[in-house]
Amino acid sequence: MTGALLPGATIGVMGGGQLGRMLGQAARRLGYGVVVWSPEPQPPAAAVADGLVCEPYHNREAEVAFATAVDVVTFEFENIPADVVERLATWRPVRPSPQVLALTQHRGREKAFLRSAGLPHAPYREVADRAALAPALRAIGYPCVLKTAGFGYDGKGQVRLRGRRDLGAARALLDEGPCLLERQVPLRLEVSVVVARAADGELAIYPVFENEHRDHVLDVTVVPARISDELAAQATRLAVQVAEGLGLVGLACIECFVDEHGKLLVNEIAPRPHNSGHVSIEACETDQFEQQLRAVCGLPLGSTRLRSPAAMANLLGDLWDDGTPAFARVLAQPGLHLHLYGKRQARPGRKMGHLSLLAGDADRADAGVRAARDALRPPARDVG
Repeated sequence: MTGALLPGATIGVMGGGQLGRMLGQAARRLGYGVVVWSPEPQPPAAAVADGLVCEPYHNREAEVAFATAVDVVTFEFENIPADVVERLATWRPVRPSPQVLALTQHRGREKAFLRSAGLPHAPYREVADRAALAPALRAIGYPCVLKTAGFGYDGKGQVRLRGRRDLGAARALLDEGPCLLERQVPLRLEVSVVVARAADGELAIYPVFENEHRDHVLDVTVVPARISDELAAQATRLAVQVAEGLGLVGLACIECFVDEHGKLLVNEIAPRPHNSGHVSIEACETDQFEQQLRAVCGLPLGSTRLRSPAAMANLLGDLWDDGTPAFARVLAQPGLHLHLYGKRQARPGRKMGHLSLLAGDADRADAGVRAARDALRPPARDVG
């Protein structure tokens, strides 16, 4: 492909977490170099990188060192300063673009994009300060969710409002900065669609993933989603509309609610690989990380054909409360795959790894991966 960055080029990855680690693993497999920029010392992605820039993102010397060491820049999460990314774009191609990053890292801008594109979403109001909360509540009504306008993930920076008793927490969140108030939608389930788009408009769309959350954190993903063909086609069309409306070059995940009436609503856009897409590593012909590289480097996009129904279960730090989980107990199971992220310290709620299981159908994959995760816990001690 004309203008493609071929293997041997170096990928610059902003962010050093597990998504960067898995992106780096895919880059290694395809023959690319990797340089990671992360303020965190010894981040998970450093284990697969040729170079690590370990400095704050607003360090200009680090900016120059990073830009001159790479051929193209991408990112593994949104919580990076958009102004730094804009400056990097004067040195090297940045994919997805700084404009896509700036839009998706701010909930108000993201919702405005959805509205202008005619994409379905939950009713919302922007709330700049405490004074704006009461009129927003009159417009949206209870129950609702107040979310920080920017830099939130896995339920952080959110307050549920069921009535006046929750106003204190809402006001405290507003003291931290502008927010967005969104109607709480009665849900049937949540789904996501990962889509890649190349600079020439070529698209690669993954099967719809079905997601279950626990305490705002993704718990289990199942593919294919157990929804009608019609609803899956609608979700795919929404993802294509988002990718094309953004002018995306790279990979993005479009998270959707399915409300109690079976209507799809776009919840969030993540312009990078997504936790729900981890199941693609074993389940699809081209996993989401290789697909991101293909799109970012201008290579032809890969097939997203589903090899097998599958499910993925996150492994949080709570599993390590009583020591190392009993990995040997489950690894003999056919179709089961373990991914650990190389994080040095386990904390409750922290994503330490995941299990994925290939099975004959989605129900068996779902039940099997949950059972395997349960088996990782050491037997309860007899305290009698």
